[in-house]
Amino acid sequence: MSAAPHFTVQHPAGFDELVRLASAAPLSPACDHFYFLRHGQTGGNALRIFQGVDEPLSELGLQQAARAATLLAGEPIRTLVASDAHRALTTAKAVGAALKLVPLERENLRERHFGDLIGTSSANLDWACAPANGETLPGFVERKRAALDAALAEPGPVLVVAHGGTLYVLAALLGVPIGPDVLGNAQPLRFERNGPTWTVRALAQDVDGGAAIA
Repeated sequence: MSAAPHFTVQHPAGFDELVRLASAAPLSPACDHFYFLRHGQTGGNALRIFQGVDEPLSELGLQQAARAATLLAGEPIRTLVASDAHRALTTAKAVGAALKLVPLERENLRERHFGDLIGTSSANLDWACAPANGETLPGFVERKRAALDAALAEPGPVLVVAHGGTLYVLAALLGVPIGPDVLGNAQPLRFERNGPTWTVRALAQDVDGGAAIA
């Protein structure tokens, strides 16, 4: 078993446990590259509160989704797979229009369900928490592992449109350190494999919006 990847950036409490759980069974997709896009900003992101599945994009989020669509329009993407949560699917449809692709909607790509914490402040987010009526961290990581494994098995290159929590788990599954440059809302990313080693790069920088995850 390989050691957990080392992340030097300051991340939320419980992040090390998320990395430990994900890296215990790494992902080994057959593809050598794919794309990932976190949804555009929502009002909940701006206010730093835990969000429900129906949280819509803000006006800024809609603008970010349109910009992401422009950035991705020239990429050779064959399959678009998206979380069916409102904020992710709206983002995916904007990108899909530019790519002439219809998103494949996947419930198991949704963000972690934080149960009774939804609607409360996420400023002190602890990924290792066990929210009442919510999803445990081990359950979330296992759900994401299965969802991402299936998404990346689609005809590629694949674009996955999902959430900040998905990105955290994805990076840990591939052993890729991530920092603020890839965590912003609607920041298109390209993951690439060189032998067994994966890296990630942003297609463009200076996307508006913070990196608050949940």
